[in-house]
Amino acid sequence: MEGYKMPPVMFSESQANALILAEQLVLKNKDASFIRDYTEAIDKVKAVLRQSEKEKANLLADRTRFEQNINRERNSNNISQVQYALTNFYLMSIDYINENNKTSNRIVEPFALISTTENWLLIAWCRLRNAFRYFRLDRITKMKVLPEKFEQHKMTLQEYFDKFY
Repeated sequence: MEGYKMPPVMFSESQANALILAEQLVLKNKDASFIRDYTEAIDKVKAVLRQSEKEKANLLADRTRFEQNINRERNSNNISQVQYALTNFYLMSIDYINENNKTSNRIVEPFALISTTENWLLIAWCRLRNAFRYFRLDRITKMKVLPEKFEQHKMTLQEYFDKFY
């Protein structure tokens, strides 16, 4: 509503610390768009902290590290667009390079995202193959969210795993 202002959000110290710890988990991620979006969101959270809480949060961020992806290598930049298409049921057009280095164009219905230690995987209904397929985000060379929507798949991720694995 225009002119409406939300009251500031207040976090306890332990809640702020949990968000800072989560930030360190996000920073080990290999998708640059996911890191950018989370960093922008956590900056907004930090902006509403009292100065003493902000100093503690910054100290915790400086003194917390996780072993995975220490070199900060990024191998994809698509997760934000994939999340948008997945939650709004938009078709996606992707150029995908398979393990044999062959490129194909696919129209897919995004269903789920899975993080492995090495990569993000998109589970999607592939209209070319007429079946669910896995697509590594680092192998998507070009992606476009299309204006056309698809009918939501009526199963949970667990039901998908139970059915196909």
